[in-house]
Amino acid sequence: MIKNIAVIGGDLRIVKLVEMLEKENYVISTYGLENAKDITTKCNSIEECIKDADIVLGPLPLSSNGEYINTPFSENKIAIDDLLNNIEGKTFIAGSIKQEVYDKINGKNITVFDIVKREELAVLNAISTAEGAIQIAINETPRNVHGNNVLVLGFGRIGKVLSKMLDGIGAKVACEARKTTDLAWIKAYGYEPINLIELKEHLHKFDIIINTIPYIVLTKEMLQEVKEDALIIDLASNPGGVDRNAIKELGIKFNWALSLPGKVAPITSAEFMKETLLNMFKEIDNN
Repeated sequence: MIKNIAVIGGDLRIVKLVEMLEKENYVISTYGLENAKDITTKCNSIEECIKDADIVLGPLPLSSNGEYINTPFSENKIAIDDLLNNIEGKTFIAGSIKQEVYDKINGKNITVFDIVKREELAVLNAISTAEGAIQIAINETPRNVHGNNVLVLGFGRIGKVLSKMLDGIGAKVACEARKTTDLAWIKAYGYEPINLIELKEHLHKFDIIINTIPYIVLTKEMLQEVKEDALIIDLASNPGGVDRNAIKELGIKFNWALSLPGKVAPITSAEFMKETLLNMFKEIDNN
């Protein structure tokens, strides 16, 4: 039965998660969180931290540069290679783990889970991402969102939640999708459906455009059709959905808003992570 958890690195979500897990009576040890005021179980090395651990929990995302794990609450740089060399024989859980890390793990006795790939966390995080996107729209445009024409690119988890929230505050919502089934649902919800192949001819109508698609949709050719005073918010992970060189050249207001759950709602995000982790722990214990 999982009881001891070693936590290596992480942002404010992880700090709050540690507090929540301790209240659930898990025994927590940490490394790479020494500047977090509310953490009391701080170790001096990875080896000390993980020696009794049933689970090793890393940051979300694991790394921003592919070399070191994310440690905003530490002066120490923890190389991914050093971490992996110390957790052989352990179960490791982190977020947004890149293929290069999986390649390094190959051949090592490490069981790995990417928490970001869990459907329940992805759905719950869509709430915080949508709220964060609306907050940016309110802060960065001189117009009310209410009554304005807003386009949501993509109708996946985030697109669905975001469109519902925008509609709820009175925006005139249009949604882009490729699949005919998605376009039908968009229409059923009362939003304006726009097929991707017809997107170019509609872009001039919108005051705010929010992208959720993780590949370049708004090319230079597309961006030339956008209003000069429009606001574009990109929620997609690297490389994003917007040609950033073109948008700079055209002078369109732009915000590439990454990792919003951890920025706008770290406590709620930690609660979502705890809920997901407890589900994972039950599954691991039952296998």
